[in-house]
Amino acid sequence: MTIAVEAKAVLDEVGKVVVGRTRTVRLALAAVLAGGHVLLEDVPGLGKTLIARSLAQALSLEFRRLQCTPDLLPADVTGSFLYDPGSREFEFHHGPVFTGLLLADEINRTPPKTQSALLEAMQERQVTVEGRTFPLPKPFHVLATSNPVEYEGTYPLPEAQLDRFLVRLDIGYPPAEEEVEILRRRIARQQEETEVPPVLAQGRLAELQAELEQTTVDDDLLRYCVDLAVATRQHPSVEVGASPRGAQALVLVARAVATLDGRVYVTPEDVKECAVAVLAHRLVMKPETWTSGVNGVQVVTELLGKVPGPPSS
Repeated sequence: MTIAVEAKAVLDEVGKVVVGRTRTVRLALAAVLAGGHVLLEDVPGLGKTLIARSLAQALSLEFRRLQCTPDLLPADVTGSFLYDPGSREFEFHHGPVFTGLLLADEINRTPPKTQSALLEAMQERQVTVEGRTFPLPKPFHVLATSNPVEYEGTYPLPEAQLDRFLVRLDIGYPPAEEEVEILRRRIARQQEETEVPPVLAQGRLAELQAELEQTTVDDDLLRYCVDLAVATRQHPSVEVGASPRGAQALVLVARAVATLDGRVYVTPEDVKECAVAVLAHRLVMKPETWTSGVNGVQVVTELLGKVPGPPSS
């Protein structure tokens, strides 16, 4: 089977549990196929945890949930050395980060010291404890959630950590009919828990990610991604624009989006589909723009209408 066929099967199974939210789940899957991490930022109760758990089950990834709190320590994430009286030695006990897909729930409730421990895991795919380095399993992905409406007892994510997320996605309130369907399915299954059957075989995700790396992108599309990144740096409302890492992320996710549609080539529409999710959270707005309500999403959306791209055909 092609990547597109297997990915569609994953989306179909997740869609049986997650009502609507097609775009969010699609871009989250694209980010995972591209080897990256996902930040879901929205108010509580919209299914962020359900999306993470359902994707992990469908992709046959070991799933662990880390509930972030203000008193969470780095060792609670990475693990620590504990003394074993039998061997009379200190043995390393793995933390929850040693998994296939880690749900870092309400990551903005975790203090900076703990966030930095997670940052190393996300970027380097390893953790360092007491001077010793331990590699994480492959594949390894973080799907973090953040609650944007609470400020007490929270620690905003620094730009360096936001930049490590390949995409940031919101969910939004569902339309009334979808909300009725959510209630209907809950009544029909007669239990709170949901279960998504595994779609991919164990280890298959790593193979799909390797296959995706063989997909090439034309130079004109590469230039278009760079032009968009450069335009964010020149926008009058932006203090710090997207870095070259942002342009690279745009290429990687656009390539995954094209693959989900069964194509071996990337189009400008693929770039436009994921540009807001990839670039908006990487922008630092000027202080004077906060009062006017201008944000990164609006800036990227505006630039998509202004920056000329290559022809689609």
